[in-house]
Amino acid sequence: MNVELIVLLLLLLGAGALGGGIGFLLARTVAAQRARKAGSDAERVLSEAQAKEKETLLKAAEEALRVRNAAEAEVRDRRAEIQRQERRVSRKEEQIDNRLEALDRREKAAGEKEKGLEGLRAEIAQLKDRQIQELERVAQLTSEQARELVLARLEDELKVEATRRVRQTEAEIRESIAERAREIVGSALQSYAGDVVSEMTTSVVSLPNDEMKGRLIGREGRNIRALENATGVNLIVDDTPGAVTLSAFDPVRREVARVAVAKLVQDGRIQPARIEEVVEKSQQEVDGIVRKAGEEAAFETGVHGLPAELINLLGRLKFRYSYGQNVLTHSTEMAHIGAVMAADLRASGDIVRRGALLHDIGKALSHEVEGPHAQIGAELASRYGLPPKVVNCIASHHGDVPATCVEAFIVQAADAISGGRPGARRENAEAYVKRLETLEQIATGFEGVEKAYAIQAGREIRIMVKPDSVDDLQATRIARDVAKKIEESLQYPGQIKVVVIRETRATDYAR
Repeated sequence: MNVELIVLLLLLLGAGALGGGIGFLLARTVAAQRARKAGSDAERVLSEAQAKEKETLLKAAEEALRVRNAAEAEVRDRRAEIQRQERRVSRKEEQIDNRLEALDRREKAAGEKEKGLEGLRAEIAQLKDRQIQELERVAQLTSEQARELVLARLEDELKVEATRRVRQTEAEIRESIAERAREIVGSALQSYAGDVVSEMTTSVVSLPNDEMKGRLIGREGRNIRALENATGVNLIVDDTPGAVTLSAFDPVRREVARVAVAKLVQDGRIQPARIEEVVEKSQQEVDGIVRKAGEEAAFETGVHGLPAELINLLGRLKFRYSYGQNVLTHSTEMAHIGAVMAADLRASGDIVRRGALLHDIGKALSHEVEGPHAQIGAELASRYGLPPKVVNCIASHHGDVPATCVEAFIVQAADAISGGRPGARRENAEAYVKRLETLEQIATGFEGVEKAYAIQAGREIRIMVKPDSVDDLQATRIARDVAKKIEESLQYPGQIKVVVIRETRATDYAR
């Protein structure tokens, strides 16, 4: 049993030793094969690397050769360009040298010519002097005498030309007789006759008793001064029982003062602050009267669609007089006369009515805007979009602007008819009003003047200045300058008193 086991073990050991030797031999064989394969792979990789290295070196050499060739070509091109530029600059320098030489030659030639011209000028001057002397010897006249002779002949020619022009003007006037004849025929067609309205420059306010006069005057005259300053109207308190007189050349201001005094007398409370309040309310009331008067005049004459501003300006003419004739009545009268004439002459009645009604609209602003009232009225009409024929009727009704349509001639004729009736106008009154207006315009033309009122029938002008911009010394200087300007600009009887008022007020309220 033990022997068999030992034999078995020995067999097993021998088999294991044999298997190990076989395995060793196999492993050695595999390792050798792997070593040979690795060597062949290394040789292959090395050969590939050497081939790539050679290829890279060849490419680098080719690129270097290409870059070198390109650089050499660029250098050659640049050298060629530089050579071309050098040749061009050389040619330019040569041309400049040639031009400088030509200029030098011309300058020398010009100098020689100038010397020759100076000689010619001197020779011409000598010839001229000899000719003048020869002419004087032949004509036996000096140059001054010859000049006078020529001027005398020229004067004769001008006289002949002036005579010819005069005859030509006379011929043109004869040609215009036909147009004037139509105006005269139109004047004969008048069919309207209104009442003559005389001018008034004073208004009388009735008083309940003479005590009211003292209340209107106030303590030390403060009430009457406040009323005159607020309205620009002269309040005359005389011995007339139960009445005071308001005097002013501006009828609108006079109407405001009349309404204000009537209200104060009726109310009984008369003091400066109350006077200013009542004057303001009276101004609003008169504005309403003005607007109503304008609307009534437009309705009466059949003129519709006028702007509200023109209606108000038209109403202001209710208180305006021209040569003693009421301007609004004169305008409505012209519109009626002109409409009849337009119908007979086959002209536009609407254009004539509008032009006649508005022909003196500029007088409502003549004291505010410089210029003739016809020009002011035409500018107003144009500004508010009235037809060009209406504008021409207004602008040409005094002949300042040529009439361009038959309606303008009709308006001129209607104006002559309305103003030419016996007793319709008085020249002296208009000149008086114009002088008062000029007084106020002179005063308001000075810097720092706020308001100016001509009172006492033009014998005094009161000027209200702005207390913030005019001190007492400047107020004195303004009074002197205004007086000097009046002396230089106007002709008037007696003397005119210039009063400059500088008043400062402080107002506060107790609550």
